[in-house]
Amino acid sequence: MAKAVVIGANGFIGSHLVDGLSAAGHEVRAFDRYSSRRPTFHSPDAEVRVGEFLSRSDIDSAVQGQDHVFHFLSTTTPATAESDPTLDIRTNLAQSVELLESCAAAGVKHVYFASTGGAIYGQQGKGEYSEDDRTLPISPYAIGKLAIERYLGYFKATHGVDSTIFRISNPYGTRQHPNKKQGLIPIALRQILSGKPVMRFGDGSMVRDYVYVEDLVDMIVPMVGRQTVYDLYNLGSGAGHSVAGVLDSLRRVTGIDFDIEERPTPPTFVDKVVLDTSRYRTEFGDQPLTSLDDGIRKTFEEMKEETGA
Repeated sequence: MAKAVVIGANGFIGSHLVDGLSAAGHEVRAFDRYSSRRPTFHSPDAEVRVGEFLSRSDIDSAVQGQDHVFHFLSTTTPATAESDPTLDIRTNLAQSVELLESCAAAGVKHVYFASTGGAIYGQQGKGEYSEDDRTLPISPYAIGKLAIERYLGYFKATHGVDSTIFRISNPYGTRQHPNKKQGLIPIALRQILSGKPVMRFGDGSMVRDYVYVEDLVDMIVPMVGRQTVYDLYNLGSGAGHSVAGVLDSLRRVTGIDFDIEERPTPPTFVDKVVLDTSRYRTEFGDQPLTSLDDGIRKTFEEMKEETGA
């Protein structure tokens, strides 16, 4: 088993990843700000390391002595990156490069990076996208993710730091933070619980690949410390759901018939993105996946408990 640090350990995916890595027997260091919340992961064995991603000294300390680094933190969301592209460049991109410099100096063996499997492929009109397809991002968030992917290649060539890129579809599930205004499902559930209309971009025909967060972590953990065939993998359910279909699922699960507030679709949104996950499945096998209704139900139950609804 290895020593692994999760950068962004108190985030949505990061907290589940801490639990998954710990359960697999790895020695986990959980790095995050923990500015307003206690750790959301459940593992009692994880080492809580408080620090700022924007502090080079904190990052240097976090990666010291670690075999694997999981870069699962972003300083921006798609919305904040679009409202201020330079913010993504100045903080997310620049600090990710500094993180890789720290990894190289500390002798880290492997970096695992959470990229995006949606907007990075852009508007190509395909039914599904494989890792061999072109990357044509037009949103600042996805452009930044692709730049970090390229820097991973640079650090492998110049410093020998191996890396694996996960192009993740649309993750959802428990511990997701609806107040971050990222993710249709948590935002819609929060609106439903508040008795407010649910905002929908366009006519509801946009299609996305939704993957339940625990399924996602179950895909990642078996890859850790293993010599894989590729350094890039699409991770998702491999199935598409329209926005209208998701809203129908929300009605079934919650039993609430909510109103819809339609907004114009932003020009950087892609009409349809479904990931071809055959590369992963060929190497690691098929995995049972949580249905959309069941995943939404688990998310809804947690949110009701938190809000006392």
